[in-house]
Amino acid sequence: MKIRDVLKAKAQRALVTLPQGETLRAAAERLSQERIGTVVISNDGTQADGILSERDIVRRLASEGAGALERKVEEVMTRNVITCDPDETLDAALATMTDGRFRHMPVVEGGGMIGILSLGDAVKARLDEVAYERDAMEEMIKGH
Repeated sequence: MKIRDVLKAKAQRALVTLPQGETLRAAAERLSQERIGTVVISNDGTQADGILSERDIVRRLASEGAGALERKVEEVMTRNVITCDPDETLDAALATMTDGRFRHMPVVEGGGMIGILSLGDAVKARLDEVAYERDAMEEMIKGH
């Protein structure tokens, strides 16, 4: 299964980005509003300048207290964003995410972001694939 297939199957909505210069407070509000766990930091909406997760915000709050919410996203974001290609296999992307210990990865095609793959998306796709295979095997066994 290719990442492109996973993106097609998931409920598509606009890729959520925030520009550099926004505060952690604004990022936390956006994450809450959109009901997502990660936001891509991008000044132009197509290039990933960084990535910021709920975990990043929580860790900063734990170490600095509420004042951390006034920090700029670029002070906390992960700068070296690992991306994947839509024609990459889901297994390869899962291996990258597992090895890197992160849960979200922007999908880039033609120099621009076209979506984001989450660990949840990947797990759902694999479960759907296993269910399809199970159903096919049951039909084979029944002789249909």
